[in-house]
Amino acid sequence: MPYGSPMQRPLSQSELPITFFRPSLRETLLLALSSAAAFAVAAYLRYGIMENTPLGLACDAGGTGFVCKTRLVVAYMFNLSAFGWAAVIAASLQVWRPNAILFGVSLTFASLGLVLYNSRLAALAVVLLVFSLARARARL
Repeated sequence: MPYGSPMQRPLSQSELPITFFRPSLRETLLLALSSAAAFAVAAYLRYGIMENTPLGLACDAGGTGFVCKTRLVVAYMFNLSAFGWAAVIAASLQVWRPNAILFGVSLTFASLGLVLYNSRLAALAVVLLVFSLARARARL
């Protein structure tokens, strides 16, 4: 029977083609840029602010500038594993309902977590993101 003939029956749920979450080329480029920017910011925070000994001594001696406050906030956040937990939560939502925005948020927090001392949770988030690429979309 030719396609579209009146005798053709509609496809059942089991016969519908399986589709996977795949970001478009534009989304992939934006995801790569945001991940690279997150890595750059995290590297600056870690090596330029957190592990800078003279700056740490100046902040510990009572410095109240913007850099010292940033250092304090980042230290508090990685003590709570905030970057890793944010990445895991966003990646879990990505596995549940895949879309490019959640993928980007999770990838950004995972990038921050990998550099800023939350590597175990961030690595778990990356694994969840890889699983989200292999997950079939829900059939409508």
